[in-house]
Amino acid sequence: MNMKKRAFALITTVSILTFSLGTSMFAAGGTFKDIDNVTGKDKINALKAQGLIKGISDTQFLPGSTVTTAQGVQFISGGLQLSLAAISFNKAPVASGIFSKVKDTAWYAEAFINAHFNGVEIPADIDPSKPITKELFTSLLVQGVEKAGNLPLINLVPADIADEASLNPSYQGSIQRSLKYKINTLDANGKFNPKSEITRAEAAVMLYNALEYLKSLDTTPGS
Repeated sequence: MNMKKRAFALITTVSILTFSLGTSMFAAGGTFKDIDNVTGKDKINALKAQGLIKGISDTQFLPGSTVTTAQGVQFISGGLQLSLAAISFNKAPVASGIFSKVKDTAWYAEAFINAHFNGVEIPADIDPSKPITKELFTSLLVQGVEKAGNLPLINLVPADIADEASLNPSYQGSIQRSLKYKINTLDANGKFNPKSEITRAEAAVMLYNALEYLKSLDTTPGS
């Protein structure tokens, strides 16, 4: 399957998944009533209409709530359908054998395993209970998108980021590619704000933008 077909297939299959961040889920339908003043509200409601995200009720999304690392990894792994289906093991892997702070019985353990064996580089000592920062979530999401879409390596002219000195050097490449893919944009002052804790609204908008990028790769009819 070529890159465009793989990306198109991903969009089709992802559309039946739920964007669950560890909260109580209710049926999709209508629009969220608490995001009228939120940037990207149309994108959030579009994902809700597709069944990709749900809130704590049918009308409440809690856009400003922070996302934990466990929820972020579950979102990326589940949303991109990362699995072990195409990987052979002599013995089934366990989360505790890879991550020092992820219990094998945790609800998110499988998501960490699936992400890890699909090339998403999650630090072995990561604390799943801590809020996830924008730069870490971006790095993990971009890695997941590139693996799921089988995207090629790209050469790009780095964007000028006003707070570049605040970036974790290991995340710089992923952050630059997220700007190229239009998953993220800089703020009005040209800053990325890497250490900010990502919110449900930000995560939803990034998801929408990532799927739009993958969808844009399927530009040739019948490809």
